[in-house]
Amino acid sequence: MGLIDTHTHLESFARRGETPAVLQRAREAGVEALVTIGTDTDDWSLYRDLAAAHSGFVHYTAGLHPCSVDGRWAERFAGLEELWGRAAIPLAAQNGGREREERRGTESAPHLPKPVALGETGLDRFHLPKDDAAAAERIYGWQRDAFAAALELAKKLGCPVVVHSRGAFRECVEMVDASGVDWTRVVFHCFTEGPVEMAELTRRGGFGSFTGIITYKTAENIREAARAQGLDRLMLETDAPYLTPMPHRGKPNEVAYVRHTAEFCAGLFGVSDEELAARTTANARKFFELPS
Repeated sequence: MGLIDTHTHLESFARRGETPAVLQRAREAGVEALVTIGTDTDDWSLYRDLAAAHSGFVHYTAGLHPCSVDGRWAERFAGLEELWGRAAIPLAAQNGGREREERRGTESAPHLPKPVALGETGLDRFHLPKDDAAAAERIYGWQRDAFAAALELAKKLGCPVVVHSRGAFRECVEMVDASGVDWTRVVFHCFTEGPVEMAELTRRGGFGSFTGIITYKTAENIREAARAQGLDRLMLETDAPYLTPMPHRGKPNEVAYVRHTAEFCAGLFGVSDEELAARTTANARKFFELPS
């Protein structure tokens, strides 16, 4: 069963030296590719290097998570476009190669991998200060400004956008509408809304992707949203190390556990594990433009 985890965070594993074991367990579980999601400047280069070291298996995105946004967000955001630009420069040139080395053989020279999407980016009301309305309003304003800037950059780059929306679904939809970004390049990750909200995405051409939450007993509304979107548009994610699916709920999540979510969804849609894997993997490769 060849699966793709479309949204995971390898940073915590990498800091503890656990990445090789996590990736090995993922392969053993039938994962054929993953997308590790950038949230701030301290993980962009880490993920780029992991993608270079595990070409074709590890892919990455770059963005400013709304909970990483503060009054100086624009300074950090300024480095995002450079990631796409540097991927077009041969490594020899980036490593101080002589001018003649930069000129010859550049088309066949190795390049740094570029991000496969911009994000995650978006709005998050849940983590705003609960006891300081003025601070909450100020931070939310920064989030909106950062999200608008990300959408503008994504439109310029023509790349997919990974949206984080928590307690702010309507505002996120309205901002994507206003941005002019191609909705077929937009995914609302960790979709936890219901079928009504899913209809808002699908009629625009956007996507929702689903985590292990879909396996929880209390998540019938989310299951209805997945069925409303349909198998032809379904993408799966772990959001590891968070949101561990059954039967491992309560333990740290990891990439390999996307298999449990996939097996659950196969039952939800009444198809074999193999068909579920084939359909969701094809959807993920098409959305993120991942090579086969």
